Amino acid sequence: MKRFFAVLTAALLLLAAIGCAKTYANSLTGKTGEESAAAGTDTTSAAGETEPQQTEPQKTEETNQSKENSTMQNPIATITMRDGGVMKLELYPDAAPNTVKNFIALANSGFYDGIIFHRIYAGFMVQSGGFKEDGTPVNPEYSIKGEFASNGFQNDLKHTRGVISMARAQDPDSAGAQFFIMHADAPHLDGGYAAFGKLIEGFDTLDAIAATPTTYNPYMNENSVPLELVVIDTIRVDTFGVDYGEPEKIK
Repeated sequence: MKRFFAVLTAALLLLAAIGCAKTYANSLTGKTGEESAAAGTDTTSAAGETEPQQTEPQKTEETNQSKENSTMQNPIATITMRDGGVMKLELYPDAAPNTVKNFIALANSGFYDGIIFHRIYAGFMVQSGGFKEDGTPVNPEYSIKGEFASNGFQNDLKHTRGVISMARAQDPDSAGAQFFIMHADAPHLDGGYAAFGKLIEGFDTLDAIAATPTTYNPYMNENSVPLELVVIDTIRVDTFGVDYGEPEKIK
């Protein structure tokens, strides 16, 4: 554990030394531009904003329900945690097709195996996809177009409890592998991040992750750095025989 935090601290110092600390901070928070000062994810930070109230999943919300009622079987992602916890998410190609393709490709290639939840903000979101359990940063070395309204793409999926969305830096087309799962509703993220699915099983696992003890994150001015390793064992996506193909990438 001490080695993990030492490596993670060293990584932060190295990023700062090469002038990338601001970008890294944004990636930890999931916010962009003005949002990074107010929200909190790979592009948004929740620092400085009223903490969202935790609510149960909005299963009757019109936009989300329309995705769930799709006539074609949507892909189902299964996140299996090292401690045995499981979360299942339905992915919505109708809302964010290239984002779904990207997540399927990364997950089924084993990219997320052994990755940690590196940012945990109870009452807001939990974020993963950026670090191995020894603190080593991981990156797919490409990005994808941001599929959300403020980037010129219609995506009506709301950031309600259980929704999965892509983290990014200030550039709207900078998302790669980092994602976050909403622990509570956060309507201020709607239209600014590429939401692409929703938790259908495992809210107890989500709540257990959010309950992990945390310490101060100086880049986000919040308590979100986990004091315990929260490790993803595997993420696999069942596409039910559909070949979604490779995502369009931005080098």
